[in-house]
Amino acid sequence: MSQGDQDEVAALLGRPPQGAFEVVVRDANGAPVVILNAPFLDDGTPMPTRYWLVGRAEREMVSRLESTGGVRAAEAAVDGAELEAAHELYLAEREAAMPSGHLGPKPSGGVGGTRRGVKCLHAHLAWYLAGGADPVGRWTCEKLDLDPAGYQLADSRLSSES
Repeated sequence: MSQGDQDEVAALLGRPPQGAFEVVVRDANGAPVVILNAPFLDDGTPMPTRYWLVGRAEREMVSRLESTGGVRAAEAAVDGAELEAAHELYLAEREAAMPSGHLGPKPSGGVGGTRRGVKCLHAHLAWYLAGGADPVGRWTCEKLDLDPAGYQLADSRLSSES
């Protein structure tokens, strides 16, 4: 990761990142929109949110949608079995990135650490923009009139070596 990415993500978060990450989705101008977090913060704390929405415009739009009942509406609109499958895929991807033989506390849950249903549209949209099979992220894109094709996907993925 470049120092520029590190600085830009810190500015978007309003603080320095607390763990290893890489930018996996950028907007048309190359600015970070989604980061991929390591399964653990630098201090060893489990990090359940693998994909984090950092793009300022996207975060603001999702926050407005959430403030008008978007979480409940999304949960009611998507197929429950498809949502459960998405949580399982997210969990499996995060666990695959964990160091082999890890015996301590580990992140749990599916999208954004959620075990069931929908907790945060930001996490679902982040994973969907990064290529995840997330029905809530897809629903959020539709509600916000976001075109996933307008974003640039990075090729790399954070490994368990981080």
